[in-house]
Parts: sequence; structure tokens; C-alpha cells
Amino acid sequence: MVLISRDSAYSVREFITVAPVTARVRRLPIEVLLGPHDGLPQNSAANLDSMLTIPKSSIHDYIASLSDDKVRAVDAAIHFALGLKT
Repeated sequence: MVLISRDSAYSVREFITVAPVTARVRRLPIEVLLGPHDGLPQNSAANLDSMLTIPKSSIHDYIASLSDDKVRAVDAAIHFALGLKT
């Protein structure tokens, strides 16, 4: 999962917004490619078309922080997925 909620929300919210990560890479505008250079064991994609809100307590392991470029790619994919203008 890629955490989507703003950083300040993690300490005060019971639920957080995440995007699932899958090994099925389709190279769509709603995906952000991730892989070993991002701390994952294999090439994967975060699917921002499938964001969901889950209990914070269900997150157990921290893997890595995304680079600034990946955070910008997540932002662009969210805009595309929700039909928002930049």
C-alpha cells in the first residue's frame, strides 16, 4: 500500500487513505511504477484508481519513503483518477 493521507493525519486519525500496490503493471495514467529502487522486492504499480480508506491499525510494516519524483507522480495519478485539473 502507498499511504495517501497527509502526513499530519497519521498521528490523529483512526482511518487513512491508501492506494494498493500490485505486480500487474499496465502503464496506465492512474498507475505509479514502483520497484526495487523504491524499496519493493519486485516491479509493481500503485493503482490510484483504487484508493481506499482503511483503519490505521491495519498498517503494520513500513517499507520506504517515496522520492519527490514519485510523490509528484502519485499526485498526477490522483488528479487523473479523479478527473481534477492541475
